[in-house]
Amino acid sequence: MKTFPKTNFSHLQVLMAGSLLAAPQVDVGEWQAQKVSDPAMVTRELQNAIFELDIPRTMELLQQEVKPNLPWAEDHFQERVSGKPMNPPPSSDWWPHAQQSNKEHTDDTGMFSHTYPERFWPKFAGIEPMERANAGIRYPYGDLEDVVLQLQQSPQTRQAYLPVWFPEDTGSVQGQRVPCTLGYQFLVRDHKVHITYLIRSCDFLRHFPDDVYMAARLLQWVTERLDGFGVGSLTMWMGSFHIFEGDVPMLKERY
Repeated sequence: MKTFPKTNFSHLQVLMAGSLLAAPQVDVGEWQAQKVSDPAMVTRELQNAIFELDIPRTMELLQQEVKPNLPWAEDHFQERVSGKPMNPPPSSDWWPHAQQSNKEHTDDTGMFSHTYPERFWPKFAGIEPMERANAGIRYPYGDLEDVVLQLQQSPQTRQAYLPVWFPEDTGSVQGQRVPCTLGYQFLVRDHKVHITYLIRSCDFLRHFPDDVYMAARLLQWVTERLDGFGVGSLTMWMGSFHIFEGDVPMLKERY
């Protein structure tokens, strides 16, 4: 386990860069559910990396601190909270890290194996026309709006959790690409709303700032819908926090 001290985001990145450069190598042999044998794709990995970050109350202050890929990060966040289970989401066309128009990750119809808008709003995901709702084993699916309602009705609850990892991802039985994010827990304590973000895998150089930004924006978004509470902290747990060997020169130059 690697626990980073509580600090500002820019200092946190410097600490993380040093730890990753000293981390052991792990050759997973695949990337995004596809086999790879390129030495540049071997990773340096920290297991169970954890940190806490105080989140500012406004989007503008958050953007100044985290410096995500804009405008994409905010565009995609708005898709996540839109109430619509979009697949593909329009912002996939200008995702900064897309390769070959995402052809490796879409099917013949142009759809992804999953999207965050689908997972935030799963009741009618994949259903056209939307005449019936997806059903759970015993109870109807919940969504982000249900989590907000739960917090409004019972602010001190320990049950306010928004899952992104679904049973269909377990075992990746079809060889499909599965979400990096596991889910988000919300806790209201000391008159503030806090979020814990659980993510199984995170690439420090390409995805980390955007992942932090969108989790923090989700915290701000939920807090705005609750009366009398301030924006609290983000705690983030990363099962595999890594860089690729091919990115080591860039990391050394940048940090």
